[in-house]
Amino acid sequence: MLTLYHAPHSRSSRIIRLIDELGIAQEIDIRIVPLLRNDGSVSPGADNNPHPEGKVPLLVHDGVEIWESNAIILYLTDLFPKAGMGPGAGEPLRGRYLSWLAWYGNVVEPVLVFGAAELSHPFLDRTFRGRAELAARLAATLEQTPFLMGEAFTAADLLLVSPFTWFPEATLDHPAIRSWIDRCETRPSAARMAAFDAAYVEQAGAA
Repeated sequence: MLTLYHAPHSRSSRIIRLIDELGIAQEIDIRIVPLLRNDGSVSPGADNNPHPEGKVPLLVHDGVEIWESNAIILYLTDLFPKAGMGPGAGEPLRGRYLSWLAWYGNVVEPVLVFGAAELSHPFLDRTFRGRAELAARLAATLEQTPFLMGEAFTAADLLLVSPFTWFPEATLDHPAIRSWIDRCETRPSAARMAAFDAAYVEQAGAA
């Protein structure tokens, strides 16, 4: 049994989108939990959040907890390989796929968060680099292929495009990157993810 703990309009929304891309909505029990927002408000939710830090997403499979978006994405794409959202172990592009997933958590999100918080320090710059380096790394790939793994949209694109869709101010100003964002967001899963979250928020507001 798979259970996802989710808060609408949060980092866990990309897992809702992945579930849609994998076609496994009927396989997962999605539970909406309250989440403390950056502005101090708390989003609505009917279930208790078992995440030890009170965050989302959290996936539970047969009693085992999986946390962090990139870990959950890897877990689900391995568990449901037929959708082709990520290469499996032993496939030629597996290493590239793992690298993009890890790069998101280890570099992309720290750089974007530090930038939003207007934090700057030589230690941070040397460790994580900055927005210019992010743009150069993404553009170097996206000038060659339409998606990060090549010709097809994968969960690597789904993860790495996510901050630029829920935080447009962070979008890196490069034509290849903007075109990639547009390609990712024209997929039906983007609209269905937004509709899923909006429906719950509307329902909670009417309650």
